[in-house]
Amino acid sequence: MAGKNRYLAVWLNLILICGAFVCRPVFAAGDKSDIPEGFVVLTEVIPTIEIELRYYSDDNFVGRRIPGYEKPEALLTEQAAKALAGAQAELMKFGLGLKVYDAYRPQRAVDFFARWAKDLKDTKMKARYYPEVAKKDLFDHGYIAAKSGHSRGSTLDVTLVSLVGVKPVELDMGTTWDYFSVSSWPANLALTPQQRANRMLLQQVMLRQGFSFLEEEWWHFTLKDEPFNDQYFNFAIK
Repeated sequence: MAGKNRYLAVWLNLILICGAFVCRPVFAAGDKSDIPEGFVVLTEVIPTIEIELRYYSDDNFVGRRIPGYEKPEALLTEQAAKALAGAQAELMKFGLGLKVYDAYRPQRAVDFFARWAKDLKDTKMKARYYPEVAKKDLFDHGYIAAKSGHSRGSTLDVTLVSLVGVKPVELDMGTTWDYFSVSSWPANLALTPQQRANRMLLQQVMLRQGFSFLEEEWWHFTLKDEPFNDQYFNFAIK
């Protein structure tokens, strides 16, 4: 009985403490309370999807991690994630799947890109990502902008991977992701038949699940009925 009385006393003390102060819940590790309502972690909705968040790394057109990307985790609105799950399920029937390069993008990252574009001396990644375009022309050509659909949470950059084998292998799309060139246009004809077929397959699968595509980027898709069509978020990915 002495042991039970001791536990009871501790419990009563906790009640008294909560009566004197405002009690706040203690969140366990991995809590997602900092993600706004309506957003989800993509791998929790689609465990089989591949994620390579390039803006978390230095393999992007800037050459270093981008502000707001504090964790290599892809976030999307619930509606976009659900639609993407349909695309993944369709592809997996044929031994294929999706790899995501970017999803939700904080507005602070977009602002950083705008500042970076004005620094004409910083061309560290030009040879890999924009060899055909002068940096001073990135704004005029629309490669850099003050606003991005990614910040609304229902736009993502994605490619196809083969799931046959030990590890997923990207299909040949003709260019790398974020390659600033007409070569990246989905309808570009200066490709091999297989490259065009791969782009068309990705496009058709995404269209069937309710996404629209960007005419200048084969990897870029936006949910047509996006829930936040005029709201740009700035919370960090962490």
